[in-house]
Amino acid sequence: MKAVQKGFTLIELMIVVAIVGILAAVAIPQYSDYTSRARASNTATELASYKMAVGLCAQELGTVTGCNAGSNGIPAATATVNTPTISVTNGTIAGTSLATTSANAAMAFSYVPTFSPGAANITWVMSGTICDSSRGIKLGTGGCAATGGTGTGTGTGGTGGTGG
Repeated sequence: MKAVQKGFTLIELMIVVAIVGILAAVAIPQYSDYTSRARASNTATELASYKMAVGLCAQELGTVTGCNAGSNGIPAATATVNTPTISVTNGTIAGTSLATTSANAAMAFSYVPTFSPGAANITWVMSGTICDSSRGIKLGTGGCAATGGTGTGTGTGGTGGTGG
């Protein structure tokens, strides 16, 4: 009677380990970029209430001057997990985002409103290192221009928009 061999050879196991290693080498950086972009997007979402409040303040005052955090209906600047520093001064929303997991990679952002008295829209320009297609907000969305670090987005009543 002939003995039947069961199990895998050493070569077969080494090939499987090599394939898994190659897949991990490609997948881990892609997942890291994905989570970083998701955190940057969360930062932009967290700023929506400030953008709305600045829009309402600008409509009431007729200017963005004086639209500061903690006054004129604008919430006090409150740190979150994604946004450890934030300030609102004369309508400009600025701070940093912890969109990346790197120790030195806090992403700066600045939302600057353009307001015309009597207009229904506020144009928001986003700039800073958060406008990065690989680790932050994709260019052409969220107020970041399609070709650089700044861009515009409009929205009724100062709520902002997806821009581009």
